[in-house]
Amino acid sequence: MCIAALLALVTAFIVPPDAQYIKYFDLKTLTCLFSTLAVVCALKNINFFYILAKNTVKMFKNTRACVLVLVYITFIGSMLIANDMALLTFLPLGYYVLKNCGKQKNIAFCFIMQTVAANLGGMLTPFGNPQNLYLYTKFNISNANFVRIMLPSFLLSVTLITACCLIFVKPEPLFVTDEKIKLDKKKSVIYGVLFLISVLMVFRFLPYYIGGLIILAVILIVDRRALLTVDYPLLLTFVFFFIFSGNVSRISLFQNTLGVLLNKNVLLVSSLSCQFISNVPSAILLSNFTTSYPLLLVGVNIGGVGTLISSLASLITYREYSSRYPKDTKKYLLEYSAISFSFLLILILFNLLIYSS
Repeated sequence: MCIAALLALVTAFIVPPDAQYIKYFDLKTLTCLFSTLAVVCALKNINFFYILAKNTVKMFKNTRACVLVLVYITFIGSMLIANDMALLTFLPLGYYVLKNCGKQKNIAFCFIMQTVAANLGGMLTPFGNPQNLYLYTKFNISNANFVRIMLPSFLLSVTLITACCLIFVKPEPLFVTDEKIKLDKKKSVIYGVLFLISVLMVFRFLPYYIGGLIILAVILIVDRRALLTVDYPLLLTFVFFFIFSGNVSRISLFQNTLGVLLNKNVLLVSSLSCQFISNVPSAILLSNFTTSYPLLLVGVNIGGVGTLISSLASLITYREYSSRYPKDTKKYLLEYSAISFSFLLILILFNLLIYSS
């Protein structure tokens, strides 16, 4: 957020604020993102996702199956509640389960695979990753077309993630301790309806300003604390990058440079751009210089794996792991890099093959 604010400020000196600044902001993206984050925070406050995931994990009796379930839950969760929230919700569960079962040796690998799953799982839905919501809105992509574009990479990601877990985790016996946590059923129903409203907003079945007002009003009444835990830095990052990318698109030097690069290979440029400035800024910036939205959409999604900053959600995992095992961070980074860059390379080659044929 701070870097985005600095970039916005610097470019504001080159392109002084004027009437065109208003056109930079995508209000639908910001409203839908805020609404989804608010509902997810409310559900998290009543332990909805934790209870759901824990009951699922208890059904499996060996380490391999348990790790697979934890990774799949994160994968599916990222499709519904966004990648960063999926990690914040399910990483502690993975740590709790494996530590209490004496399987600490599997925690680093489980965390890494949950991170890869979170960054790649969200690619199939417009609200799975923040950059998806932005591109879906900006280019007015139809629901069917969105799924068609992302399905090949999604299926390959599922296959690779499953294969990694089967190869690197042994099927050792596992026993999960029981912990009673009561679910507030009344609030679960209310938040479930609000989540449905946020989905209808994203898929254009409900005007975003109506849905946003409904969600804000209900959460203010039922659990206003949820509004305090919304990821406002993420929202402000969007705001600042809207300003930055809008200004850059009006600077001839950047127009020419990015235009030349994107004309050569949108997929490669966008996925590599994520490695240096992350996937959300890459989507916002590059969308002003290309109309090849299928390649851009794929690029900023598969580009979410690779470096630790390719998707800011990856930093959540690093923070979680380093806070628990500060002496093992170097080993974790090496293992993360090996797995994450392997996924990136395979996905890039796969998509280059698809789109070159």
